[in-house]
Amino acid sequence: MKAIFISCNQALYDEVQQAMEQLGIHGYTAVEELMGSGTTTGEPHLGSTTWPTLNSALLTIVEDEKCAPLMSALKALDDANSQLGLRAFWWEVGGTL
Repeated sequence: MKAIFISCNQALYDEVQQAMEQLGIHGYTAVEELMGSGTTTGEPHLGSTTWPTLNSALLTIVEDEKCAPLMSALKALDDANSQLGLRAFWWEVGGTL
């Protein structure tokens, strides 16, 4: 199993959810309003008068075979909207209740 953390500009939130839905990924935890700043480029997203935009974040746990297709879909979404910002990270997880 893989955990995938996705952070993106709020403008991309629906498109991220659509990419997950197309791959049959239904379970996730989300934070729709999140402040942040890019690692090397881009403007901060702080929800303030100076920096009015915000980010969203999702965490999903998927079967190993769904990780690469989701990461590819997210990369394509980021490439098409590079000015907005999208980052995704995955790591191995184990155990369920």
